[in-house]
Formats: sequence, C-alpha cells, structure tokens
Amino acid sequence: MGRKRSRGRSRGPRSHTRRRPQTMEGTIRVLRPGVAEVACAEGTFPVARGGIREAMDADRVRVSLVSRSGTQMAVVQGVIERATSSFLGTYHDLDPLGVVVALDRRMQHDFFVTPGDTSVERLGVGEGDVVVARVLEYPTRKSAGVVTIDARRGAADELDLAVESIVASSGLATEFGEAALAEADALLDDVTETIGRETGRRDLRGAVALTVDPTDARDFDDAVSARRTDDGFELEVHIADVAHYVAPGGAIDNEARRRTCSTYLVDRVIPMLPERLSCDLCSLRPGVDRLTMSVALTLDERGELTGAEAFPAAIRSRARLDYDTVDALLSGEVDDLALPVACDAAADPEADPDDAAEAEKSLALAVADTLRVLDEVARLRAKVRAGRGAIDFDTREAKVVLDESGAPTGVRVREKTRATSLIEEAMLLANEAVAGMLAAAEAPAAFRVHERPAPDDLAATLPILGELGVCRGRRRDAIVAGDPHAIRAALADARGTAGEFLVNSVLLRAQKRAVYLPRNDGHYALGAKAYCHFTSPIRRYPDLIVHRSLAALVAGRARCKAQQELARDLPQLCRTCSEQERVADRAARDSQKVKMAELYRERIGESFSGVVVGCERFGLFVMLDDTCAEGLVPTRALGDEWFYFDESRLMLIGEESGRSWQPGKRVAVTVTGANPARGQIDFALADGRA
Repeated sequence: MGRKRSRGRSRGPRSHTRRRPQTMEGTIRVLRPGVAEVACAEGTFPVARGGIREAMDADRVRVSLVSRSGTQMAVVQGVIERATSSFLGTYHDLDPLGVVVALDRRMQHDFFVTPGDTSVERLGVGEGDVVVARVLEYPTRKSAGVVTIDARRGAADELDLAVESIVASSGLATEFGEAALAEADALLDDVTETIGRETGRRDLRGAVALTVDPTDARDFDDAVSARRTDDGFELEVHIADVAHYVAPGGAIDNEARRRTCSTYLVDRVIPMLPERLSCDLCSLRPGVDRLTMSVALTLDERGELTGAEAFPAAIRSRARLDYDTVDALLSGEVDDLALPVACDAAADPEADPDDAAEAEKSLALAVADTLRVLDEVARLRAKVRAGRGAIDFDTREAKVVLDESGAPTGVRVREKTRATSLIEEAMLLANEAVAGMLAAAEAPAAFRVHERPAPDDLAATLPILGELGVCRGRRRDAIVAGDPHAIRAALADARGTAGEFLVNSVLLRAQKRAVYLPRNDGHYALGAKAYCHFTSPIRRYPDLIVHRSLAALVAGRARCKAQQELARDLPQLCRTCSEQERVADRAARDSQKVKMAELYRERIGESFSGVVVGCERFGLFVMLDDTCAEGLVPTRALGDEWFYFDESRLMLIGEESGRSWQPGKRVAVTVTGANPARGQIDFALADGRA
C-alpha cells in the first residue's frame, strides 16, 4: 500500500527567523508637540505617533524604522547625546516638589525640582515665575526629569509669556556667545584705511546714494543711486559689505550659520549678527562712510538690462528716507526741498552759511531726481518682468503697533506702493544680475530657486477658475502646464471682480515654496533664469554666502581653497537655511497673531466687515478689511443645520438652506472671543446673517 499523503501543514520542525527592525542614528527635529522627524545619513524620516518617547529637539538619537500605511517611519529607541542642557519655563509649587513647565511647547515632559534643592529659596522664585532650569536628570520612558533653577527671569506678569513661548518653541537663539560678542567689539571702523589698502575698492563717497526703508527700520543694508543717460539709465545698488567684517569660521560666522536669518517678531528683532555689525558698522546710515559690495547696472530705454558689473566700494548715504515720505514726494504732496538730506557742508560748523544752504538745496534736488529716476525704472522693470511671465500675487502685510509696555494699540497694513516698488525692483534686478554672474562662472553659491508648480496642483484649481470665468478653452491646458502667461491672464481677468481674492488664493496655494539650493534652477514666479539673494547679508546667511562668492569672483579667486570648501558645505547649508527660514517666518506670524488677539480681546461684541479667506469642514476663516486680522467662524455659529464641505470648490454649504460660503465672499462678523496665548480670534456672523 502506498503511503498516505499528508494534508495541511508539515509537522516537521520549522525555522522562525524574525527580521529585526532596521536601526540607525540621526538627529531628531521636533516640529510641534507630538510631531517630529529624524535626519539620518540614510534620509529623513517622519516619527511615528508616540515615537518621540524620551527624546527632545536636536537630540542625537537611535531609531528603528517601522512601516505605517506604506510609509517608513521612525521610532526612538534611545538618546545618544542630549542637545538641551537648560531651558526657560514657569515654576509651580507642588509641595514638597517643585515643577517647571517648559515654555517650549514641544517639550512634553515633566521636570521636577526635588525637595532637597535650595535653588528656589536662594533665588526667591515664586509661583508662576519664569526661570532658567538646568537639567540634572533627563526624562526616561519610566521617570520624569529633574532640574535645578539657575536664574529667575521675572514674574509672569512682567514678561510676555505668549511671545516668550513662541521664541522657546521655535528654538530661536536669543543671546550671542561671549566669543562672538568679543569678536564684534574688536572690529574697527576702518573705511578710510580699507580704501587705501584695497586697490580694487572704489571710492563712491561723493555720489548721491540714498536708503528707503520702513519708518521703524533699525538696520539699513541697501542703498541706491540712479541717473538717466542718453540711451537709458544707470543704476547702482550698494549692499553693506558684511563679508569684509565676518570671516568664515569665526565666532560671529558660526553664530550666523546657526541662526541663518534674523527673526522679526511683533515686539523685537532677534538678529543674525551682533548689533555692533547690524546697527553700526554695516548699517548704511546717512552721512557716515560705509563699505559696500556694489553692483552697477546699465539699462536701455525700455528697462532691459544691457550690462552689469560688481565691485567692492565705499559710500556715504546722502538721505535716510521712509516709504511714506517717498510716496508723498512722487505724488506731489512733498516738495523736493523738504527732503531730509545729509549734506557735508551743512554739517560743517566752519562752512559759510549761504554756501551750506545752497549745497543742501542742491543735494535735496539731486535726491529727488534720483527717486524719480528709480520710479521710472521700476515701472519699466515691471513691464519687462511681465513680458517674460513673472507672476505678481496681490498681498497685504499687517503689523500690530505696540506701545512702550508692549500692549497693542492698532495695526499698520503695508501694501505695494510706488515707493516700495522702486526699491523692490532695484533689489530684484541686482539679485538677478549677481546670480547671472555667479551661474556663468560656475561659482559656488546659494541660489534662490522656485520650481514650476506641479500639474496636479494646478489642475485642482480648474473647477474654481472655470466657475469664475477666468479659465476657458486653451487657457485650461496652459494653466495645467504651468504657463506663467496663462496664470497672469487669469489673475488679470479676475482683477476688480468679486472673484479676485479667490483666484489669487487658489493659484497662490498651487505654487511651490522657494528654497535655497547649491545649483541654479531658475525662479519660476519671477521669470528669472538665475536668481539669488544678495541684498540683505545683515539678516540672511545665504546673502553672506553670495557676497563671499562674488568677492572671490571679482578678485579672481573663484577656484581658491575657501571656495572649494564652501562648495562642499553648500548642500547642507542650503537645507538648513531653507528650514530655518520657515521657522522664522512661522514665529513672526505667530507673534503677530498673539498681539492681534490681544487687540481684539478688547473689542468683543463689536462688528466688522471682512472677507472669507478659507473654508474647512469646521468653519470659515475670515480676514477683516481694516486690519487683516483673521478669525474663525465655527460651523455651529452658521446656523442650526448640517453643513457639508465641497473640497473641489473650497465651499461650505448648508444642506437645508443652500447657503454657501467660499473664499472671496464678503461677510460681516462680530467678535465673540479671543485667546492671545493661542493667537486665536473667534467670530460669529453679525446678526446671524451671511
């Protein structure tokens, strides 16, 4: 008889080999409470929910990878090296223990002060005080952290805790190290000596150069000169020569690399460079000799660039002007002779009074003529950029005005004007010209790159654009293909109509974010073949990188060892600068929201007109006309019915009434609440009507 065949599984021994999860080392970056990513040599991985464990921002960690919904995600298995040794927090007494709650909302760990610690009594720390806590024992998965108090910063009512929390949660460096401050203090105001020593530096102190900035500006890093010629225009853009003072690898440079940019909060500026540089040696103040890296640009009668040259220079600004004054001059509201100028003769006590007055008058007329030339150049350049497909979205910038105590008193809304445009166009032109020089020479630099939008993102705008009548026939295909002329045409068709805001909004949302890259891939929105940031080295590290490369190129040292080292470091530098730019921008916006909420906390019950700027399943986001303050009208405040969200049209619709809301719709709202700590304002429809 034959053997029976076995059914089912074999009863023989089996080998069970469980694959161990892949582990690697990296640096964790906590983006917001409970959300993080880990940068490893193998790539950057999001952290799985609950996977942060005992780690804190910037720690060196060991992680394992798990697969969640087809995505590889990291889980922290242990901390290799801690990055945080102390932090700001509020102290609370939980007798017999003390507890310190970190102002950095990303730190979701408990930290206790043990009963035997005398620092609380020694420093006079009270309930709710803000303190500097030093970590003695780091938290683990089974135990809380232990800290001691190193310093008392002040009582809660003495500090703006909401803004301090934003600073802490953003990881912004607020103090410079002793080495950087000592290095800055040792720098010399050596303009005259430098001119004599550097044969290639041009002495332009006799030229009419001027600055135009917001009224509250403290650092002036760009100045301009301009004149008409027989066949067009000559324009010079002078930028503070930060690279002359900040050497690569020095203490100041290391601080600047770490910060990558200045952060402009509602109540303060956290600078990239020490004040000795940003507000003194590198600030192009009127009547003071300053070193610059300058770009001379020649344009034809249509505003087309016909030539560009870069060189180190020395200038003396002849006027420190603000946008309001320049707008008033260009509109005829201010006389030429009323312009404030820095005239050498007028400042000389030994000069003849009549001669000084005549010299001051002549200088004021020259400054006014320079501004009118710049205004004409700006209009021509706008046409040139439009012709090549540059896309200009309509935006408004709101800044809360504070009194000396930090309390909000109002809002200043900045919009594009002739004065802002003449400076903006000059800076755009200089940035583009410098990028062209560096790209042509294949010099290492941090280029500012803006990629073409993804076709899928642009295709998602078609239902709304079609409904508003700005996207028909061939234009549909052209918009999906990212043709900038088609997008400009859609924006132009919507201008002045009820759908203008919505068209701007959906097309802007479809754009990619500009980033810094070590290669030139052009700038889509500007229609530029090459672009970089050159004009603000006081407040942006990529600009300082560009200055160093440009200086090396001008001096014939484009292939020197320093440039080779820069090329090696560029990829990581560009990534860091792009990331930190987003952090700084978010902190600036959040700080404005805090003070805006404080302002409207005093206006609860008042009604205002505004426009819907966003729709979600949970409600409407409304921006007020006068102040650009944004708040939420929750669906529960829209009426006693079911609302559904049409994602393709960004529309919220009442199921029974058929009432609908969409970005761009005008509404009247009443302020019902405000939470400054969260930067939130709550609205309801005024009188319950849409």
